[in-house]
Amino acid sequence: MPVHAISLDALNSALHGGEGQLRAWAAQLEAGGVIYFPQTPVPIPPADLEVLLGQKQTHSSLHKNIAYKPNRDELTGVDAKSSPAEAVEQLQGIMRRYSKSVEGFLAEFLAPYEQRWTLDYASYRPIEEQGRDLSTRKRNDLLHTDAFPTRPTKGWRILRFFHNIHPTRTRDWVTGDAFAKIVGNFAPGKLAIPQPDGAVAKAGKGLAKATGLAGLVPQWKRTPYDEFMMQLHNAMKEDSEFQGVCTKEYFQFAPGSSWMVYTETVPHAVLAGQYALEQTFLVDPDAMVTPESAPVRVLEKMAGARLV
Repeated sequence: MPVHAISLDALNSALHGGEGQLRAWAAQLEAGGVIYFPQTPVPIPPADLEVLLGQKQTHSSLHKNIAYKPNRDELTGVDAKSSPAEAVEQLQGIMRRYSKSVEGFLAEFLAPYEQRWTLDYASYRPIEEQGRDLSTRKRNDLLHTDAFPTRPTKGWRILRFFHNIHPTRTRDWVTGDAFAKIVGNFAPGKLAIPQPDGAVAKAGKGLAKATGLAGLVPQWKRTPYDEFMMQLHNAMKEDSEFQGVCTKEYFQFAPGSSWMVYTETVPHAVLAGQYALEQTFLVDPDAMVTPESAPVRVLEKMAGARLV
């Protein structure tokens, strides 16, 4: 997938009267491009960096990262046994500031969206990615598109803003073919083309909602779109033949750089790197500059029916 590098000079020019350029960058992003800032537009205070780089997760098999939930102002994934309460509070404050600063920047950079998004989790990833011992479905080094097992997006797009805060090392990524081609590799041969819920599925979800169980069973929370995207995520990671022969493009994101990508659209994997920040947004597909590029629209065209 193409990487579009944007310097701070070009960014500042666009933010001061370059509406056409902002729309063009948004369209590139929506089409599956990676927007790359060699120098991050969201600088982190040196004192916050010092704290973040001192974090060590001792149980990497249990927690892939430290998560901050802005809507609850809650921090999870911290190794509580080795972290005193004041240190946890300090880290929470850092993550709160980071989340707000990224949202503030994207409110300007993605001005055409008019902030028609939901602010999702922010995360800090202090663990070295290369050689991690994780189950197949949890591995980051296998090409995949994103889907949330317990938080269905109902067609809203998953936008992620990343920041490599390692002082000297790159964060090494690989990306794959365009979303439509990836879907063509798996459906209808390996995965069924998504279809609207049938009568049985609707009845089951209705009963689950009536009994209060809908929020407890992931499958009952998902739309047909979400169910297909979850199956695609798993199928990509579990298909060793696909992983071996699929198209791969390699990128190294420099220390101090940031990049953003729609991760439910762009097949991606992280091969190596340590100390990265990330903020996720769920974006209304109708807010897009090119709404037809959203995966939900691609899949609905294949199915010939609404999937959310």
